[in-house]
Amino acid sequence: MALPNYSPADDDRLHRLPHDELTESRQIDHDAPTFDTGTTIVAIATDDGAVMAADQRASLGGRFTTNKNAEKISRVHPTGALAISGSVGPAQNLIRSLRAETSLYESRRKEPMSMRALSQTAGHLVRGLPVAPILGGVDAGGGHVYELDGGGSVMATDYAAGGSGMQVAYGVLERRFDPEATLDEATGAAVAAVEAASERDTASGNGVTVATVTADGVDIEGVGDGRDASDPDTPGEEVA
Repeated sequence: MALPNYSPADDDRLHRLPHDELTESRQIDHDAPTFDTGTTIVAIATDDGAVMAADQRASLGGRFTTNKNAEKISRVHPTGALAISGSVGPAQNLIRSLRAETSLYESRRKEPMSMRALSQTAGHLVRGLPVAPILGGVDAGGGHVYELDGGGSVMATDYAAGGSGMQVAYGVLERRFDPEATLDEATGAAVAAVEAASERDTASGNGVTVATVTADGVDIEGVGDGRDASDPDTPGEEVA
């Protein structure tokens, strides 16, 4: 069998890896995380804190419901919580890592991490992961909401929605958001946004989980289904 006759001019081609053939834009698309965002999550900042809400349905591509009591909001800070849309496994790792970072920060500096520092830490940890979280919390500056994504971006906002039902949820939030709203009024708007999305989005439904974040801590409970999500004896599957 005759061996191929390579010249020195072929050295670059011989040592080139397959992905080197991709253009820069195609490499970005190739490396970007892809995931199914079948869910609806929302968050609203107020002067006194933040309110977060999420549906309780876990599904396979929005076609088959695998769990009706999925808890998509988790406490990650004494006065901060994370709502997740995206892949469950990476989301679990993200929440555990963020909890560890906040605990380590507090033990070293003898004070809790600010929401700005927490958002930057979360933005670093979420980079490259197939998840699209919303972070809500409160510190000396009041209530805060941040949108995060797998590209590592961190955007502060007054209210946010994510997941497959986000378009319907945003429609409700745009109409009902009030910068001077109380926590109770913000809770009503957040719940209404998730319920409206659940009416139209097949990947969302089975009740609403609400997290109320204040200077006193994070209170997570189910709305309209008679269960308290913060009760460890209540059946359900938390994302972390």
